[in-house]
Amino acid sequence: MGRPRGPAARGAGHVREPRRRPAPAAIRSRSLILVIDTSSARSAIALLRPDGSVAGEQVSQSGPVFGLADGVRVMREGRPLSRVAVATGPGSFTGLRVGVSFGLGLAMGLKVPIVPLPTLAIQAARSEEPVLAVSEAGRGRVYHLAPGREAGLAEAGELPQEWPAVGWLRPATQEALIAAGVRMQDESRLRTFGAAAALVLKTAREVAYDSLRLEYMQSFASKF
Repeated sequence: MGRPRGPAARGAGHVREPRRRPAPAAIRSRSLILVIDTSSARSAIALLRPDGSVAGEQVSQSGPVFGLADGVRVMREGRPLSRVAVATGPGSFTGLRVGVSFGLGLAMGLKVPIVPLPTLAIQAARSEEPVLAVSEAGRGRVYHLAPGREAGLAEAGELPQEWPAVGWLRPATQEALIAAGVRMQDESRLRTFGAAAALVLKTAREVAYDSLRLEYMQSFASKF
């Protein structure tokens, strides 16, 4: 007789232990938060760790050259997500919907929460000092948010000048602001997009998929 092989060689009483799955808490500890902003002159994605530190981020000019899906796939590298956060404006109709549609679809597919983040709040959080947060509105106008005030829409010459401005603008728009006397905060003194988004996320709330609201163009109150 030949030598027994397989389970018999290890003894009839041997039972193979099932592979253990990671506990939910362990999975959450490794999960990342995806942040998407396609609402202004630049678009950005960031991956945040549970402690708020930035695992990776990418910022580039908005438009067809910004590969949102590919950028997320490469940066994520298959790692699990615990939440998806999206910038909800104010911003352009097309730009906002690119990021929000992608983020919302991803959140629904993964069955994870969606979190809205105001575009101007992210820009304001990039500075440790009080600033005038601005965002591209087109036709020489900008959306703006001053400390202690409500968001508004104005041309360069109508903006308050008590604070330096922070935001992503087209070159021509930024030149118009500077010509009108608005001081632009030095980029080297600002937090990165991911670090700023992490600060805003601390007080942001999850919303139901069907109640995500966008703020675009002049309406400032359109429902997605």
